[in-house]
Amino acid sequence: MAGPRVVIIGAGVVGAALADEISARGWTEVTVVDQGPLPTTGGSSSHAPGLVFQTNPSKTMTELARYTVEKLSSLDVDGEPCFLQVGGLEVATTPERAAELHRRHGWITAWGIEARLLSPEECVGQHPLVDPDKVLGGLLVPTDGLAKAVLAVEAQIRRATERGVRFLARHEVLDVRHGEGRVSGVLTDQGEIPADVVVCCAGIWGPRIARMVGMDLPLTPLAHQLAWTGPVPALAGQSEEAVRPILRHQDADLYYRDRFDTIGIGSYGHRPMPVSVDDILSVDEAGGMPSVLKFTADDFEDAWTETRSLLPATREAKIEEGVNGLFSFTTDGHPLLGESPDVRGFWVAEAVWVTHSAGVGRAMAEWLVDGHCSSFDLHECDVNRFEPHQLAPEYVLARDCRNFAEVYDILHPLQPSGDPRPIRTSPFHTRQEELGAFFLEANGWERPQWYEANASLLEGRSIPAPNDWAARYWSPIVGAEAQATRESVAMYDMTALKRLEVTGPGAAAFLEGLCTGKVDKSVGSVTYTLLLDRNGGIRSDVTVARLARDLFQIGVNGNLDLDWFTRHLPADGRVQVRDITPGTCCVGLWGPLAREVLQPLTDTDFSNDGLKYFRARRAHIGSVPVTAMRLSYVGELGWELYTTADLGRKLWDTLWRAARPLGGVVAGRGAFNSLRLEKGYRSFGTDMTFEHDPYEAGLGFAVRPDKGDFIGKAALGRRATDVRRRLTCLTIDDPWSVVMGKEPVYDGDRAVGYVTSAAYGYTIGKGIAYAWLPTQLGTPGTTVHIGYFDRRVEAVVAEEPLFDPTMSRLRG
Repeated sequence: MAGPRVVIIGAGVVGAALADEISARGWTEVTVVDQGPLPTTGGSSSHAPGLVFQTNPSKTMTELARYTVEKLSSLDVDGEPCFLQVGGLEVATTPERAAELHRRHGWITAWGIEARLLSPEECVGQHPLVDPDKVLGGLLVPTDGLAKAVLAVEAQIRRATERGVRFLARHEVLDVRHGEGRVSGVLTDQGEIPADVVVCCAGIWGPRIARMVGMDLPLTPLAHQLAWTGPVPALAGQSEEAVRPILRHQDADLYYRDRFDTIGIGSYGHRPMPVSVDDILSVDEAGGMPSVLKFTADDFEDAWTETRSLLPATREAKIEEGVNGLFSFTTDGHPLLGESPDVRGFWVAEAVWVTHSAGVGRAMAEWLVDGHCSSFDLHECDVNRFEPHQLAPEYVLARDCRNFAEVYDILHPLQPSGDPRPIRTSPFHTRQEELGAFFLEANGWERPQWYEANASLLEGRSIPAPNDWAARYWSPIVGAEAQATRESVAMYDMTALKRLEVTGPGAAAFLEGLCTGKVDKSVGSVTYTLLLDRNGGIRSDVTVARLARDLFQIGVNGNLDLDWFTRHLPADGRVQVRDITPGTCCVGLWGPLAREVLQPLTDTDFSNDGLKYFRARRAHIGSVPVTAMRLSYVGELGWELYTTADLGRKLWDTLWRAARPLGGVVAGRGAFNSLRLEKGYRSFGTDMTFEHDPYEAGLGFAVRPDKGDFIGKAALGRRATDVRRRLTCLTIDDPWSVVMGKEPVYDGDRAVGYVTSAAYGYTIGKGIAYAWLPTQLGTPGTTVHIGYFDRRVEAVVAEEPLFDPTMSRLRG
């Protein structure tokens, strides 16, 4: 098949990879345009140092890098290889970094790539230029190496050209033609090219191209310093381009690579140097490579001093050349992939470095040709993941610069993102501050992790302390709040949960076609259900409440869910979807005394018969109109109580006055996470993602195969009979050994899976970890070990849920 007419804007490592991958899948009516010459187009690919380190806390990013390594290792241009597999070495010069290398070894092991930790002597054996007195240890990934970016571009251009793809150099894009919500072509300075699909792979120029269809890309080009020494006497006579591993000295924000008898030095230790996309010249205007700016030697002084300390042999050389090269940075460090929400057929593959380039090319080709990506889980990379405030220029610039500064930092999984904060605050925020809330951020919302006002709850309780790493952004008050929720009643701020409203005469049928469960039920019903991709992967788990015949309120996980619903709206206008989160708020009132708090405040019957489990109704709590849903993510009797933002503080105050005489407390996210794991409740994006199906994730109960058709139903039939892994509950006896997530799980000496969520269970008195494991290890009582920094933590497979398996507390 020739496929639709495709125009790819940009012939760097991403555009070339996409052209190769998409033509290999049969789409050959493809034109690739670039303003520069081929294969050295003048963008970031043309000056990229080419270091490919596969280790990343994101499984997806590691897998994209692994595919890039595998593909580029198989390519050459006239016998010259496109990848030099010299290995990658990260060294530690501080105790903190040495511990971090153990954590990084855990990630790469969990994601299935061979790596090993090295002693100082072994580090020197791998890279003899390293000063053995400076290094405390290292991490070696043998399959890392150097990508020859320009050669990789040329090799993939040749392959795509053989299949009929057309490459047009020296074609500057002036406009992307579109109308009635669809692309129709690309206007260049050489004429117009008709198109059904346009993919923007323009790199640092991406935001400028995206603006042509009214799309904002949260991307900032920042200058990154790369310098080259002159000849290093210790390397004299080196005839091969690279023989030593690529080297990271992250304590000083530095990396190194060979180039015959010279050394390349890259630095992230200098001040962020953002550049407006509108200030980047075109190739013709620059008369050379517009992605390369003048080297600012003063910014490199500390890097050169530290280099001569770590690599003493460089003291006999000097810096002979350098550049400030532009690269793309995003607010969360992930690429921007996917289709515009407003203009069909306009896609982006942006903020992609050489490290992930071939993987992204394959992912995008699958997505375009098949309608979904089967090789990679792209939920972290989808361009439509952002909330509106995350596209604001001030926010984008601040966060992108921060990500540049933190590229090599040791970051805790709960570490706040920093300024600009606060951005979004619930109506309860002032009251929470008065109670000493310790806030973390969730999608821009300030969300309490615990409350210092609850310190008195610690009296008479023995709350075990976790290890030092897990104890960051933790307080023993977390445990006291969790226990108090089980004992009496607690109020939780659930405002950060995204809420959608689906309305119209076609709403029920629309939702039936997207959800795995039956939602076309009586008014007042609440349904826990899943959204699936066409291949049966879980896109999200949601709760659907039917509040009227043609009105549904849906609790979702993020903006990707809003995008998914919007893309599938019928063209006849019989269904509308809107985000009601900003104008509403929610209090979770949960605990065995929840009914004693709520019932005296209302004339509505909140008895067990009056509002059963997983039912919703309108009511008044004091003078506040609410939507009450009887469901609980913590496993206790209670309700989610929704009202409009203007009445939020009144709702909070009304509930708080009633709860306090009964021993009620306010509680934060730390307690919430512990309680939900005791009940075995999953969290999308952490416990399961696009790559998992309902049966693997233990969510088969949310699928109604006997209902009408829904997206993913056909694929589920195949997947239900081939379950090879499961999300498995593990318990840990030692409270000090609580883990954090993303650690490898071992069966003997063999890594067999990885941890998703973890916390201490303050009710059951054990650590809890959920992990993806082979089905044969899922028998309760099976012992495995979790790799946590430099230790192996014993864990035991447990039957779930760990707390209240009969559900009596929820249904009482």
